[in-house]
Amino acid sequence: MFPNAKGSELLSVLATIDPAAQAAGTVSTGWISVANHHGFLSLVQTGVLGTSATVDAKLQQALDSSGTSAKDITGKAITQIVKATGDNKQALINVKPEELDTVNGFGFVRLSVTVGVAASQTSALVIGLNPRFAPADASNQAAVVQVI
Repeated sequence: MFPNAKGSELLSVLATIDPAAQAAGTVSTGWISVANHHGFLSLVQTGVLGTSATVDAKLQQALDSSGTSAKDITGKAITQIVKATGDNKQALINVKPEELDTVNGFGFVRLSVTVGVAASQTSALVIGLNPRFAPADASNQAAVVQVI
Protein backbone atom coordinates (compact mmCIF):
# COMPACT_ATOMS: atom_id res chain seq x y z
CA MET A 1 0.00 0.00 0.00
CA PHE A 2 1.26 3.44 -0.95
CA PRO A 3 -0.94 6.02 0.84
CA ASN A 4 1.00 8.99 -0.53
CA ALA A 5 0.98 7.86 -4.16
CA LYS A 6 -1.39 9.35 -6.69
CA GLY A 7 -3.67 6.91 -8.49
CA SER A 8 -1.99 7.87 -11.76
CA GLU A 9 1.35 6.74 -10.33
CA LEU A 10 -0.04 3.27 -9.64
CA LEU A 11 -1.93 2.54 -12.86
CA SER A 12 -1.42 2.99 -16.59
CA VAL A 13 -3.95 3.21 -19.38
CA LEU A 14 -2.33 0.72 -21.74
CA ALA A 15 -4.96 0.16 -24.43
CA THR A 16 -8.50 1.21 -25.26
CA ILE A 17 -11.42 0.40 -27.46
CA ASP A 18 -12.87 3.87 -27.75
CA PRO A 19 -16.60 4.50 -27.22
CA ALA A 20 -18.51 3.77 -30.41
CA ALA A 21 -21.54 2.13 -31.93
CA GLN A 22 -19.73 -1.16 -32.50
CA ALA A 23 -21.13 -3.17 -35.40
CA ALA A 24 -21.71 -6.89 -34.94
CA GLY A 25 -18.25 -8.44 -34.90
CA THR A 26 -15.06 -8.42 -32.83
CA VAL A 27 -12.81 -5.50 -31.94
CA SER A 28 -9.54 -6.05 -30.07
CA THR A 29 -6.88 -3.92 -28.44
CA GLY A 30 -3.28 -4.22 -29.51
CA TRP A 31 -1.00 -6.73 -27.81
CA ILE A 32 0.42 -5.57 -24.45
CA SER A 33 3.58 -6.86 -22.78
CA VAL A 34 2.97 -8.09 -19.23
CA ALA A 35 6.59 -7.43 -18.24
CA ASN A 36 6.11 -3.95 -16.79
CA HIS A 37 3.19 -4.35 -14.36
CA HIS A 38 2.27 -6.71 -11.53
CA GLY A 39 -1.37 -6.92 -12.60
CA PHE A 40 -3.87 -5.87 -15.23
CA LEU A 41 -7.52 -4.88 -15.15
CA SER A 42 -9.79 -4.79 -18.18
CA LEU A 43 -12.96 -2.73 -18.02
CA VAL A 44 -15.72 -3.39 -20.56
CA GLN A 45 -18.60 -0.94 -20.76
CA THR A 46 -21.91 -1.07 -22.59
CA GLY A 47 -24.19 1.78 -23.47
CA VAL A 48 -27.50 1.10 -25.15
CA LEU A 49 -27.41 -2.29 -26.86
CA GLY A 50 -29.15 -2.91 -30.17
CA THR A 51 -32.25 -5.08 -30.46
CA SER A 52 -31.43 -8.63 -29.28
CA ALA A 53 -27.72 -7.74 -29.13
CA THR A 54 -25.12 -9.59 -27.08
CA VAL A 55 -21.68 -8.56 -25.84
CA ASP A 56 -18.84 -10.95 -25.03
CA ALA A 57 -15.34 -10.06 -23.90
CA LYS A 58 -12.22 -12.08 -23.16
CA LEU A 59 -8.51 -11.79 -22.59
CA GLN A 60 -6.13 -13.58 -24.90
CA GLN A 61 -2.39 -14.29 -24.68
CA ALA A 62 0.35 -14.48 -27.30
CA LEU A 63 4.08 -15.07 -27.63
CA ASP A 64 4.85 -11.58 -28.98
CA SER A 65 3.40 -8.21 -29.95
CA SER A 66 2.36 -9.60 -33.33
CA GLY A 67 -0.02 -12.09 -31.73
CA THR A 68 1.97 -15.22 -32.56
CA SER A 69 0.18 -18.39 -31.34
CA ALA A 70 -2.68 -16.36 -29.82
CA LYS A 71 -5.01 -18.26 -27.51
CA ASP A 72 -7.59 -17.49 -24.86
CA ILE A 73 -6.56 -17.17 -21.21
CA THR A 74 -8.51 -19.78 -19.26
CA GLY A 75 -11.16 -18.28 -16.99
CA LYS A 76 -10.73 -14.74 -18.34
CA ALA A 77 -14.00 -14.24 -20.25
CA ILE A 78 -17.12 -12.44 -19.04
CA THR A 79 -20.55 -13.99 -18.89
CA GLN A 80 -22.38 -12.81 -21.99
CA ILE A 81 -24.18 -9.48 -21.59
CA VAL A 82 -27.61 -9.48 -23.29
CA LYS A 83 -29.96 -6.67 -24.35
CA ALA A 84 -32.65 -7.58 -21.79
CA THR A 85 -30.40 -6.70 -18.83
CA GLY A 86 -27.27 -5.27 -20.41
CA ASP A 87 -27.76 -1.59 -21.20
CA ASN A 88 -25.29 0.70 -19.41
CA LYS A 89 -23.34 -2.02 -17.59
CA GLN A 90 -19.69 -2.66 -16.77
CA ALA A 91 -17.66 -5.86 -16.47
CA LEU A 92 -14.16 -6.24 -15.03
CA ILE A 93 -11.55 -8.87 -15.88
CA ASN A 94 -8.45 -9.19 -13.68
CA VAL A 95 -5.29 -11.00 -14.76
CA LYS A 96 -1.78 -11.35 -13.38
CA PRO A 97 1.28 -12.25 -15.46
CA GLU A 98 1.62 -15.57 -13.63
CA GLU A 99 -1.81 -16.62 -14.97
CA LEU A 100 -0.41 -16.73 -18.50
CA ASP A 101 1.28 -19.73 -20.06
CA THR A 102 4.71 -18.27 -19.26
CA VAL A 103 6.32 -21.72 -19.26
CA ASN A 104 5.73 -21.76 -23.01
CA GLY A 105 6.79 -18.14 -23.51
CA PHE A 106 3.43 -16.32 -23.49
CA GLY A 107 4.02 -12.76 -22.31
CA PHE A 108 1.51 -10.55 -24.16
CA VAL A 109 -2.21 -9.96 -23.62
CA ARG A 110 -5.06 -8.26 -25.44
CA LEU A 111 -8.74 -7.67 -24.81
CA SER A 112 -11.32 -8.69 -27.42
CA VAL A 113 -14.92 -7.47 -27.36
CA THR A 114 -17.49 -9.17 -29.58
CA VAL A 115 -20.91 -7.71 -30.32
CA GLY A 116 -23.48 -10.15 -31.65
CA VAL A 117 -26.68 -9.56 -33.66
CA ALA A 118 -26.94 -5.73 -33.70
CA ALA A 119 -24.70 -2.68 -33.38
CA SER A 120 -24.30 -1.57 -29.77
CA GLN A 121 -22.59 1.17 -27.80
CA THR A 122 -19.40 -0.23 -26.24
CA SER A 123 -16.03 0.84 -24.92
CA ALA A 124 -13.22 -0.90 -23.09
CA LEU A 125 -9.79 -0.34 -21.64
CA VAL A 126 -6.87 -2.28 -20.25
CA ILE A 127 -5.16 -0.83 -17.19
CA GLY A 128 -1.71 -1.83 -15.95
CA LEU A 129 -1.53 -1.96 -12.15
CA ASN A 130 1.45 -1.50 -9.84
CA PRO A 131 4.33 -0.84 -12.22
CA ARG A 132 7.55 -2.77 -11.86
CA PHE A 133 9.60 0.33 -12.81
CA ALA A 134 8.97 4.11 -12.68
CA PRO A 135 5.62 5.72 -12.05
CA ALA A 136 2.87 3.93 -13.93
CA ASP A 137 1.75 7.02 -15.81
CA ALA A 138 5.02 6.86 -17.78
CA SER A 139 3.49 3.83 -19.56
CA ASN A 140 0.20 5.45 -20.58
CA GLN A 141 -0.77 5.06 -24.22
CA ALA A 142 -0.34 8.15 -26.41
CA ALA A 143 -4.08 8.90 -26.36
CA VAL A 144 -3.86 9.90 -22.68
CA VAL A 145 -3.48 13.65 -23.08
CA GLN A 146 -3.82 14.85 -19.48
CA VAL A 147 -2.94 13.63 -16.01
CA ILE A 148 -4.02 16.09 -13.33
